[in-house]
Amino acid sequence: QVQLVESGGGLVQPGGSLRLSCVASGRTLRNNIMAWFRQGPGKEREFVATLHWTGGSSVRDSLKGRFTASRHNANNTATLQINNLKPEDTAVYYCAAGGAGYNWRSYPYWGQGTQVTVSS
Repeated sequence: QVQLVESGGGLVQPGGSLRLSCVASGRTLRNNIMAWFRQGPGKEREFVATLHWTGGSSVRDSLKGRFTASRHNANNTATLQINNLKPEDTAVYYCAAGGAGYNWRSYPYWGQGTQVTVSS
């Protein structure tokens, strides 16, 4: 089993920044993908970024330039740096692991989510 705990969400004004963190515990995530997804109010859960064990990452095209994802295998942590936040970024952000690519349904392990609210 894998346990994932996110932190770092909050209320921020448009144009602000946040850094989300996800700490994994339990069995090793070696050779497994970690990922970030988000779900806005009344919206489907959507892919944000995937992080490979080797360090490679993939960010949703529409978020590139503002979202940066990174993974730190030494301490089982994944981070999501979000800059120039917009109201449409308001969502619960989830960390996930053990799945494949952009399909959230393929991920068996999930954190509880951290709320990001962008509002003036």
